[in-house]
Amino acid sequence: MLAFLIRRISQSAVVLLVMSLLVFVGVFYIGNPIDILIAPDATPAEYARAVHELGLDKPLWEQYTIFLKGALHGDFGNSFVYNEPALKVILDRLPATMELAFTAMFIAVIFGIPLGMVAGMKANHWIGRNIMRFSILGFSLPTFWVGLMLIIIFSVHLNWLPSGGRGETTMLLGIPVSFLTLNGLAHLILPATNLALFKTSLAIRLTRAGVQENMQMDYVKFARAKGLSETRVIGLHVMKNIMIPVVTVLGMEFGSLIAFAVVTETIFAWPGMGKLVIDSIGVLDRPIIVAYLLITVTMFIIINLIVDILYSILDPRVRLGQER
Repeated sequence: MLAFLIRRISQSAVVLLVMSLLVFVGVFYIGNPIDILIAPDATPAEYARAVHELGLDKPLWEQYTIFLKGALHGDFGNSFVYNEPALKVILDRLPATMELAFTAMFIAVIFGIPLGMVAGMKANHWIGRNIMRFSILGFSLPTFWVGLMLIIIFSVHLNWLPSGGRGETTMLLGIPVSFLTLNGLAHLILPATNLALFKTSLAIRLTRAGVQENMQMDYVKFARAKGLSETRVIGLHVMKNIMIPVVTVLGMEFGSLIAFAVVTETIFAWPGMGKLVIDSIGVLDRPIIVAYLLITVTMFIIINLIVDILYSILDPRVRLGQER
């Protein structure tokens, strides 16, 4: 376990270093944020003062060195737009993104796995075929189009749910959440459903494939021969075995929910990290962009590590110290 953790931490440090360098250099060469942030009628002296205050008058290598020294202490610099520490600005938006991602994954699990089991047990029935048609739609339809359709149908025409924003929030363990208030829950339903659609389809297909594969195994035939009920065979034996690949893939996909919530947050004006980074890209707010990507990659690394540990618990044949 110790050797595994040391190896993973070393690999993660290299990934973070390379990624930060690529993003830092890329944003540097895209354009000068001063041209966007300062007024067009600013004098040359005001322009030069703004460049100096943001540290943009230094060579690129020196700017990156200063950034690295600060990043090692948790300081990613001040946002060009908000004039606050970039990490603080992002962490203020993090609870909204995490709430959206957890809700979307919850929807994907509670609907995707049961539907996938039904589709696997009734593969040749019209129910199973229709479930698979739904999963194909979930894979095929673009997220932005589904989001717009949800707004048009449920917000504009039916006027059942709000079209954007986070709504009313309340504090839970010092963190603002919206799902504990009726108004906040109403604002959460549409963006969470939109974000969950692809993952629900993925869960359906993974579970269906696992059910069909395991139903042919000898242990299922042996369990039936012992007189176990079909509910016990499916719910206990088959379910336990199909959860290994499902947990692995969905765990890995949770990171992508956080990273790719950008489109959903933009469409529904959800005040999370995704919308923040889109706004920051528009004004070349480099500290926010780099800090966001570093935080997102770190989340991916932590989630992957947790998935590896859960995988070894679910399947004792897997050992963390062994390469798979």
